[in-house]
Amino acid sequence: MPITFDGKLVIATSSSALFDLSESHRIFREEGLEAYRQYQIDNEDTALEPGEAYPLVKKLLAINDLVGGGGGVEVILLSRNSADTGLRVFNAIEHWNLPITRAAFSGGKSPYRYVEAFGAHLFLSTNPEDVRNALELGYAAASIISPSKSPTKNLAAELKIAFDGDAVLFSDESEQIFQSQGLEAFTASERAAAKTPMRGGPFKPFLQALHNLQSQFEEENCPIRTALVTARSAPAHERVVRTLRNWNIRIDESIFLGGLDKGAFLKAFGADVFFDDQEGHCVSASEHVAAGHVVHGVANQGR
Repeated sequence: MPITFDGKLVIATSSSALFDLSESHRIFREEGLEAYRQYQIDNEDTALEPGEAYPLVKKLLAINDLVGGGGGVEVILLSRNSADTGLRVFNAIEHWNLPITRAAFSGGKSPYRYVEAFGAHLFLSTNPEDVRNALELGYAAASIISPSKSPTKNLAAELKIAFDGDAVLFSDESEQIFQSQGLEAFTASERAAAKTPMRGGPFKPFLQALHNLQSQFEEENCPIRTALVTARSAPAHERVVRTLRNWNIRIDESIFLGGLDKGAFLKAFGADVFFDDQEGHCVSASEHVAAGHVVHGVANQGR
């Protein structure tokens, strides 16, 4: 029987999200491909330092120690490197004792097309173009925002993931009304449609996969906790609650901020990562937690 990932949460990450490749990229930009290739070969045995996605990946993989029956988490490396220059990345994976065994090295081309082939529920990258392409395929993807300062490290074993609502978990249909007609029209529209579930956004399948993984644990002993952190407030909250109920998807905490800055609340929640479609919100959040920009929806048109 062929190997499958049925029942697993599958995460794809670029090498530049998993490890700090800033010096390598500088050499590539300033000296060209051949200098970059030689630099990677010369430093094959010099371990790369963890990148922005490393803590999240580490916590995800740790869940496998708690799950039986072949379920759990699979992390796959997707890289623009060739296998030759990518050897340093695999050496770093071994150095940091990460159980990652599968990879696609695309030799300078965008690796986003392998998100679909691997059936990944989430793709993490530092390349907004790769992220946008994966989102257009219908897969959850986010561009990791480099923090303006070192975010607070969540050292607890529990993995905490926070999501924005519109254009992330939900479609951007309501956001379009807000952007084009303003808050009053948005509020009236949401009140009128309160009992009509919203269509799913790009992160709905990822949330569903997280929910399925959470369901393997008793709620009080679950190693994963999720939160919705949204600018919505009453009365626009009702449609959110009814939509999640219709989807039969569990979300542990819901925070309706009515336009307040999200950073302090994400810090209070203790998020390991926060996904939002608006880059400004991600930059603000990254002062406290790791943030992923979801390059999707009306807020990102023309970017």
